[in-house]
Amino acid sequence: MPRNSNNSTKRKMDLGEDVSSLFGKRSKTSSNSTVNRSRSKGAEEAPATFNQKKCIAWFRQYSTPSSPDTIGPEGVEMFCRDLNVEPENIALLVLSWKMGAKQMGYFTMQEWLLGLTDLQCDSLAKLQAKLNYLHSLLLDSSHFKSIYRYAFDFSRDKDQRSLDIETAKAMLGLLLGRQWSLLNSFFQFLDQSRYRVLNKDQWCNVLEFSRAVDVDLKNYDVDGAWPVMLDEFVEWLKVNRGETNIQ
Repeated sequence: MPRNSNNSTKRKMDLGEDVSSLFGKRSKTSSNSTVNRSRSKGAEEAPATFNQKKCIAWFRQYSTPSSPDTIGPEGVEMFCRDLNVEPENIALLVLSWKMGAKQMGYFTMQEWLLGLTDLQCDSLAKLQAKLNYLHSLLLDSSHFKSIYRYAFDFSRDKDQRSLDIETAKAMLGLLLGRQWSLLNSFFQFLDQSRYRVLNKDQWCNVLEFSRAVDVDLKNYDVDGAWPVMLDEFVEWLKVNRGETNIQ
């Protein structure tokens, strides 16, 4: 478009087991009976494990016979419908990050297995149960930064080194829309500016700017190491606010 999950269940001691059995004081018959009951109960309570063959079969539901090892845009759209999430849902971006997917709209078999093995999901139901977890990764500052940086390469055209402005705005809205109050002003600045693409340095610095600079811009250091684009944004914003004297 926030790594290992704590999904295992702790085994509990059978409360009906005689404490003396812990010290080997039961008779052979009693001990065997207890072992059999414990095995039976353990089999019933053991958590479902990840099944790679099942995960691959699930992948095949969305790939095509002509491209069996790649899910294309139509397959991704079908996958989103089955998962009951919109393609622009940020959880899908986080999932793509988990997979290390190289290109938006495509999942390779290798990427699919990498991400879903990590999540221990081999079915739609298991992945649906992980959606809240995927969202929670965004709350961690280091994970968010990694996902933000990943989004640049994930969403750009692979024959381009930069991200076109419209795609950049869509991704910034997805990632920063709820946490950067100057985002709409930044979009307005871009619309009237000379910028038609963002390079990776500019992209990464937008995140740092959103975290470091206050809404009133009073702590903005004009002599700092910000890209020229952000210097121009601050100047434009101050002029629009009637603050013509740049600090």
